[in-house]
Amino acid sequence: MLRQSLQQKLLQKLSPQQIQLMKLLQLPTMELEVRIKEELEANPALEEGQEKDEWDEELTEVAGEEGNDAMEEFDFDEYLDDETPDYRLSAQNYGADIEDKTVPFSGGATFFERLRDQLGLLDVAPEVRELSEHIIGNLDEAGYLRRDLESIVNDLAFTEGIEVERIALEDALEVIQRLDPAGIGARDLNECLLLQLRRKFDNDAGSKLARRISQRLGIEILEHHFESFSKKHFERIQKKLDIDEEALRDALAEITQLNPKPANSGSESSRGSAVQIVPDFLLSIEDNELRLQLNQRNAPELRISPMYKEMMETYASGAKSNAQQKDALAFVKQKVDSAKWFVDAVVQRQRTLTITMQAIVDRQHAYFMSGDETDLRPMILKDIADEVKMDISTVSRVANSKYVQTPYGTFLLKSFFSESLTTETGEEVSSREVKKILEEAIDAEDKRTPLSDEKLSKLLNDKGYNIARRTVAKYREQLGISVARLRKELG
Repeated sequence: MLRQSLQQKLLQKLSPQQIQLMKLLQLPTMELEVRIKEELEANPALEEGQEKDEWDEELTEVAGEEGNDAMEEFDFDEYLDDETPDYRLSAQNYGADIEDKTVPFSGGATFFERLRDQLGLLDVAPEVRELSEHIIGNLDEAGYLRRDLESIVNDLAFTEGIEVERIALEDALEVIQRLDPAGIGARDLNECLLLQLRRKFDNDAGSKLARRISQRLGIEILEHHFESFSKKHFERIQKKLDIDEEALRDALAEITQLNPKPANSGSESSRGSAVQIVPDFLLSIEDNELRLQLNQRNAPELRISPMYKEMMETYASGAKSNAQQKDALAFVKQKVDSAKWFVDAVVQRQRTLTITMQAIVDRQHAYFMSGDETDLRPMILKDIADEVKMDISTVSRVANSKYVQTPYGTFLLKSFFSESLTTETGEEVSSREVKKILEEAIDAEDKRTPLSDEKLSKLLNDKGYNIARRTVAKYREQLGISVARLRKELG
């Protein structure tokens, strides 16, 4: 049975302008510049330059009833049917002796292209070359071949109809492993290190005998005692190989100099070049006072095209027009509105960034004056959101993607946020302060007998920080520090 009924619902929906602001707010400086360039290309009503006079708010209301009447009397023929040739609107004022100072963009060869170039210089059979190129395409960003050769055999059979024996792929892989840098094409870390150390041993034939003995011993450790090496069971290795501690130390020194990610040893990684960080804020100390500036690349000069303003003003004054001209005028209004919304969103973005960063600076004043991480106060997103009277999600968008340049380095804003811990005296301290003390304790430990999480917990408790062993383990992992057993080193 069908029924009709009227219902009232209260829904909260973001306007297009709010959505645009949220998207702009989370963009870092370089991505903002790209976004502005895209908008300038897409919207002819938006221009770069300083606004000379106040935008008349009445022009934004021309969609009302008066605007519909006024649209009927605007003559747009001159604008739409301009037959002036392009060559009359431009000038070539540059002579042959004017120097072109544009800098060409250089995009260098990728890691895979360099491998293929090396492969082209080797004297190998065409079928081996083809299989080698297929293997290159299966390498990961570190230069490893993580896929099993049987899987590649099946791929070639099903996707390209090529029947190939596993031994042929092994021959092709051997060719890849002869390329530079050494270690390319390894199937695991052990093989990667072995490939590098064997090549060093072959290339260093003229080296001192002591070094060649250390390299030969390193190869022996990797080939037959890799598990003991990875778990740092040094006494077991000494016993198995019947060597003293000095000989083991020299062999381990040869191994630790190797690169576990050979594909990253070049000027660029296999997938692309390093990301350049441009700070969104500049913080300096002048006359013992903190001075905060927004990077001017975040504050571009944008304005609405004067020509489009004039069109809108003429439209508001009113004149007769046909349906085609009405469509053209509607197009102009849509572009002007879009440009105005974009300019307003950029200005609001600048205001939000400045207010949020100033609140962070005020709360962490002691740290920014000293640069000592132990001066960092506990601070969570809600603290700043309450301070600036904004939503937590807005503060999060700022903190997660913006950088500040300080006298002590350039940092991501979210690195200044941390949980609070209570000391024995009842004082609240930042978890960053605890992590700093933890890091210093591990740096100063005896590497022959590294401190366990239990001992680290006791050390912090003795300093007045109430912290459990499991919390120590969590902070240690967040700092990227291994467990005690894996931090063990020979003296």
